[in-house]
Order: sequence, then structure tokens, then C-alpha cells
Amino acid sequence: MADWELRPASAEDVETVAELRAVVLRADLERLGRYDEQRVRQRLRDGFAPAYTWVVEVGGAFAGCVALRPAADAHWLEHFYLAPHLHGSGIGTAVLRALLDRCDRNGTRVRLNVLQGSPARRLYERHGFTLETEDPVDVFLVREPNRMSM
Repeated sequence: MADWELRPASAEDVETVAELRAVVLRADLERLGRYDEQRVRQRLRDGFAPAYTWVVEVGGAFAGCVALRPAADAHWLEHFYLAPHLHGSGIGTAVLRALLDRCDRNGTRVRLNVLQGSPARRLYERHGFTLETEDPVDVFLVREPNRMSM
């Protein structure tokens, strides 16, 4: 696995992240009949909150992003995208583990949603996420804090 690090996101990262989102989600959105070239980018722009977002860098270069947004009864894991050439490298697992360890220490539940049929669902389930609800497009998962880490 390559060396990676997280840095706080800034407003200037929004277009780079929006482009990565369009690339990463394209196949799943097309399979679901939901791909729209403008909408996939605009949804990221509309929901981008630099205060809760980190950029993943590998070798000092942009490689992805992830957000952990606080809500009333949980944190929402959002905008977790990794450059396709890094899928399967272990970096996504390491980033997820680092964020979940932080949530475990704070006793924080984590929620997220993935698209139906997304291979990312397996990654989340390996890390303790379970099905909360689903619809024809989205699967909503939840993870209670690991008490062993607290």
C-alpha cells in the first residue's frame, strides 16, 4: 500500500472532488439509469462542506476525499471517493479504518448510503455496517461504535 495522508479540504477542492465523483459513480449510476453528467457534479457542489471533509493524498497528490458530517444521532460518512487506479490498494480500507477508529473513541454511530449494487457496500459491511433501510436506488447502512475501541 502506498503512503497516504488526509488533509483538511478547502473550498478550492470542490471542482476536483466533483470531477472524481462523476468518474467513480458513473458505472453505478448508468446501471441504475440515473447518470446525468451535470447533475452528478452539481449534487457534490451543493453538498460540499469543507469543514467536515478531508482530501486523501498519495505521494502528495490528490487521490480522493471523504467527509464525516455530524448530525443529531450519528455522523454521516459522505463523499468517500478514491481515484479508480487506487481501488483495491488498501488505501480506502485504511482511510475508513482511521475515521471509524475516531468515531469509536467518541462513541459515535456512523451512517452512510451507497447505490444499489455498488461494490463499496462490501467494504462497509466488512467494517461493521449493517442494513438500516433501502429503496430502488440507495442502500442506507449504519454502524454502532465499537465498544472495544472506546
